[in-house]
Parts: sequence; structure tokens; C-alpha cells
Amino acid sequence: MMVSTRGRYALRVLMDLAEHAADGYTPMKDIAQRQEISKKYMEQIMPTLSKNGLVEAVHGVGGGYRLTRPPRDYRVGEILRLTEGDLAPVACLSCDAPPCSRSTECRTLAMWSRFNEITNEYFDGITLADLLGEKTEQT
Repeated sequence: MMVSTRGRYALRVLMDLAEHAADGYTPMKDIAQRQEISKKYMEQIMPTLSKNGLVEAVHGVGGGYRLTRPPRDYRVGEILRLTEGDLAPVACLSCDAPPCSRSTECRTLAMWSRFNEITNEYFDGITLADLLGEKTEQT
């Protein structure tokens, strides 16, 4: 499994919004500049985050983006699954994968399945607040 630029940038954008939450709505150009992400690339990421309720957008003067919930309520796993599709290490464990005809005789399926569980559990155990160094109720 390799996390793409899209997934990494989405995390950076959401962390930036969390760090600047007190400023209200943050213009895309400000985030792009601080995070050194092209505005064109951000224009591809933001609709996904907005459509899925992770950010709220306001257009026009004074507009921009902001988080829809506190940083402690954003799980890294949720963000990566949204931007990456899923975190499966092998194709047969992907969410949209058809049933594998070899699954009953596959000697490595249990290993890959457990690795997939560990990966998802790990990323689901980290919040934006954790990445920002904030204390959460779970830590």
C-alpha cells in the first residue's frame, strides 16, 4: 500500500484548517500557499472533502473553507479511505473487489487480511488533534 499525494495533501489541508480554525473560513489560496500545494491540485481535493462533509465551503468575499467538526473527531483512516478508496494491501481485499475464486485455498489470505485490519485500526486510532499535538479524551 502506498498513500498517494492526494491522501497526503488532504491530511495537510485538514490540519491547516484545524490550526487556523479560529480565523473562521480560510481561503483556498492561503492554505495552498502555507502548505506549498498548487491551487489547481487543491481544486481537485476540496470538492471531495466538501461533498463528504469534512469541510464546509462559503464562496465570495470572506469565504473559504473550515472544518465541520472538532479535530478530535477526524480520524486519519477516514480521510485516507475517502481520498485513497481504501487501504487494502492486495486487490482481493479492496472494497469493490469481486470474490476471489482462490480465497478458499489461498495460504496468504489470512496474513493479508490481518495486515489490512492492523493498518485500518492504526490509522483509525489517530485523529487530527493527535497530529496537531492536542490532547484528546482517548489519549
